[in-house]
Amino acid sequence: MPKQVILVVEDEPDILDLVDFNLRQAGYQVLKARDGLEGLRLAQEKRPDLVVLDLLLPGLEGKEVCRRLKQNPATRTLPVLMLTALASETDRVIGFEIGADDYLTKPFSPREMVLRVGAILRRLGQAPQDQARLDLGRLSMDLERHQAQVDGQAVDLTATEFRLLHRLASQAGRVQTREALLEQVWGYSYQGYGRTVDTHVRRLRAKLGPLGDHVETVRGTGYRWREEA
Repeated sequence: MPKQVILVVEDEPDILDLVDFNLRQAGYQVLKARDGLEGLRLAQEKRPDLVVLDLLLPGLEGKEVCRRLKQNPATRTLPVLMLTALASETDRVIGFEIGADDYLTKPFSPREMVLRVGAILRRLGQAPQDQARLDLGRLSMDLERHQAQVDGQAVDLTATEFRLLHRLASQAGRVQTREALLEQVWGYSYQGYGRTVDTHVRRLRAKLGPLGDHVETVRGTGYRWREEA
């Protein structure tokens, strides 16, 4: 079985070598880029399985690299793990809004970085369930094509948003804790990353338009999809 290919875009040599070493030790093939333009070119030409992307890059900043990848139909499904010193909630929100699948701040544990990469690749390689479709009132989901529609209109979702929506809608009426959502959607256990769930829920509500209020907050617990009356 061929090794999965990870593109690492990082301008700090020590961090680039650290990420490269740990990913290779975990069995991945690694491509390296030291600036945003080179990273964008390699992502488009080599089509890696995942991109580890720093935000503060010379040439073209990481946010713009991610934005361009997500706007290009040929690379829009390419998963992105942002690795950055920008740790504020605002930076996380912006990262998720432009399509990042996960966000890891510096300084970071190399072991956690490898676990995050593995979790993203596993969840993207799994169909949410065995059935091909989910039809729930005004919401329709094609699980094989990862496409969602509200009132017959397509909703542009990232892979993570799609999995989050499916988890909530397929368990309509049942409360999903943040811990359970992190495990089921992101693929790792709860370690204080509840804001990751909250950020994605806010983004998902906005994209669902008239069905946004179907994602209900259960105070102190998590979220649930409101069943149709």
